[in-house]
Amino acid sequence: MLLDASDSQLVLVDYQSRLLPAISDGPQVLAQAQRLAQVAKLMQVPIWGTEQNPDKLGPNDPVLRELCQHTLAKMHFSAAADGLIDLLRPPARAPAGNARSLPKHLQKPAVAAPERSTLVLAGCEAHVCLLQTALELIEQEFDVWVVTDACGSRTERNRDAAFDRLAGAGAELVTTEMVAFEWLRSAEHPAFRAVQALIK
Repeated sequence: MLLDASDSQLVLVDYQSRLLPAISDGPQVLAQAQRLAQVAKLMQVPIWGTEQNPDKLGPNDPVLRELCQHTLAKMHFSAAADGLIDLLRPPARAPAGNARSLPKHLQKPAVAAPERSTLVLAGCEAHVCLLQTALELIEQEFDVWVVTDACGSRTERNRDAAFDRLAGAGAELVTTEMVAFEWLRSAEHPAFRAVQALIK
């Protein structure tokens, strides 16, 4: 199964100013996250961010924050517990037209907004906030894809343990380039040259 840009949403977990210096290979992890978000923007994939206890850990990287449609402040390690699912699943829209003149049994029910059920996740720390968020999203029956080269923890051992557990729970493990080229599907895609420039 390949990723489909029209069915994807990107979630960037806790790339915060006071946390990143402690992350193993932090500058490379952040660079990949920025590249991933820029590709998502070009491909019109919705981008969401989360910040763990921002009063203590500071805001997310400004480049990432600017690319996000919304950044969710949270205190739970899993962003799902603090409202992320409400952002990912849009509420039903009220039917169009004037329904006041119709009897209730003839009124149209609210229409569910189209849902993008594939979630591409990346973030810090991989073994805490990213892991707990991803596992809860899997429980909510989203298809979860974790971008390994855009994820980090303070130690590689913790990061790798998170990847093992995520794979065992059903998450797909991918890289930034895998995501980019699966979203594109073809060198004839209108965004191909711009995405290629970001990858190079």
